[in-house]
Order: sequence, then C-alpha cells, then structure tokens
Amino acid sequence: MTLTDDARGPRALLLEAREVPLGGVRAMSVRRSLPQRELPMIGAWCFLDRFGPQDVRMRVEPHPHIGLQTVTWPLVGEIRHRDAVGSDVVLRPGQLNLMTSGEGIAHSEYSVGEDPIPLDALQLWVALPETRRHGAPDFERHEQLPVVPIPAVSGSEGEASIVLGELAGVRSPATVYTPLVGAEVRIPAGSRLRLPLHPGWEYAVAGVFGDVVVRAGEATPVTGTSLLYLGTGRDAVEIESASEATVFLLGGEPFEADIVMWWNFVGRTHDEIVAAREEWERSAPRFGPVVGHGPERVPAPPLPAVRLTPRRRRG
Repeated sequence: MTLTDDARGPRALLLEAREVPLGGVRAMSVRRSLPQRELPMIGAWCFLDRFGPQDVRMRVEPHPHIGLQTVTWPLVGEIRHRDAVGSDVVLRPGQLNLMTSGEGIAHSEYSVGEDPIPLDALQLWVALPETRRHGAPDFERHEQLPVVPIPAVSGSEGEASIVLGELAGVRSPATVYTPLVGAEVRIPAGSRLRLPLHPGWEYAVAGVFGDVVVRAGEATPVTGTSLLYLGTGRDAVEIESASEATVFLLGGEPFEADIVMWWNFVGRTHDEIVAAREEWERSAPRFGPVVGHGPERVPAPPLPAVRLTPRRRRG
C-alpha cells in the first residue's frame, strides 16, 4: 500500500476497534483495529486483532493463509500452535510465534487444556513483498527478544520489547522482509517517554493496558480499544501515563503495493484469491496437512458477488 504525496506527513487519526464475533466452536469475540476504511495498512502491517481478555476454550481448527506472516503475541494465557511444516508448540506471554505462509500454509490454534482459561493476545499479519510471497512456508519461535530502554522526558525511563523489526537501533531476531517495527512499550506510572521514530516510516500506537496519552502535536488519549495513526515525517513521539501502561507500536516503510485481502488470504488480484480458495476447498497439496489433526478444518466462506479490489487509503 503505497502512500501518495498528499498522504505523506504527520497525522493524528484516532480509530476505534470494532467487535468481530467469531462464534462457532471458538465461541469468542475479538476487537479488530486493522484494517479500517480510513487505514488499510501501516507499513506492511495489514491486520490487528485482540482476542480477550476473556475466559474461553479456544479451538481454531486448521485454516489456510497465503501472502503473509502471522504474528501471535500473547498477553495472558497459553496458546498451542500446530501447522503444516510440522510445528507443535505452546506459546506463552513474552514469546513470539512467527509463521510465514509464502505460497500457502495451514495451521491451528488452541487454548491449553479442555476447560475455559483466561486468554488475551494480539494477532497481527504482515503482508509479504513480491520477492517472498510465492516462496516456501516457514515457522519461527523466539523465546528471548531484545529489550531496549526508552528515555524519559520526565519520570522514570521505560522499556520496549522488540517483537519484530527494529527500534532505537536494535533488531529483533525474527525474520522480516520489509523495513518495519512491532514493539511492546511499557510506560512507568507518572512518566513521559520519547519514542524514537524513522521520519520516512509510518507509525501507529495501539493501546493495550492502562491510561495513555500520546503527544503528537496535540495530546490524544489512547485506550485499550483504540489505535492512533501517526502518519510519516516524525523523528520521535512522546507518550505518557499517569498509571503504569502498555502500548504496542506498529510502524514501517510504506508498503510496495496495494493488496487484495479476503478471509485469510493476502494477494494482489481477485483471481489469486479465487484460486487459493478453490485449492483450499479441494484439499490441494498447496496448504498441506496440519500436524496432529485429522479431517477437521475451517471451510472457506462464499466469495462476495463482486470482484475483490485492492485496499486503498482514504483521504
């Protein structure tokens, strides 16, 4: 999703997440912050859901992906991930699961145990560039991620766990294919921090826990259900909290192309999406069997009656 000249520059666009009921065996609701009509992407980031906090027995059966990386960042609880490249792992808070679909992969996600458990997590997608989106699938697990201090304008300094990409000159070990950052930033009570940014990248701040005010020209409160888009052209932004708080910073170089995104697929054209759906429905080898599963799977929904078109920024 490339930015036009008139879309470049600083912004302070506050967007509220919308409730998305998933229903079925999952029996849970999520709050979706990205994509939005006004904001289809932030760099290569094209999707942000938060499922939780809630007590739930999560059962997301095998389902497919193309053209993206899935980033699972648990806040509370444990999640079991299984996929078609043989992965079978349990993910805990502070750890990262990164799955690269390439041309195609299938995976499942379960909460741990048979009973409802407290669960809260961020699920994000990164669109793959042309150079990687047709490649082989892959999976990475990172239990240790770099933590960098974030300097304070007032109060105590904060810190950030670099989940993906680069912040303050420090890189996550996780594999990325475009310049970007995803970082969990923790703000001590009564402190104001100065987050360093790349002026050529676009950024957004998603609220996670606590009360947060972002000073981006004007003071904007950001809650656990909101996303503040900051645009481009900033070398830093100040962020503060009266009580201890956590936010998730998303950013990156504006993406190379407009994308067509439908269901679990990220492509470039309507026909690509149609082909991927047809292959999933006929159990084509493209996606592979998920380790530890039998025939259970999530069926693809019907395609809309109109041709799918690229997501483009409004305004």
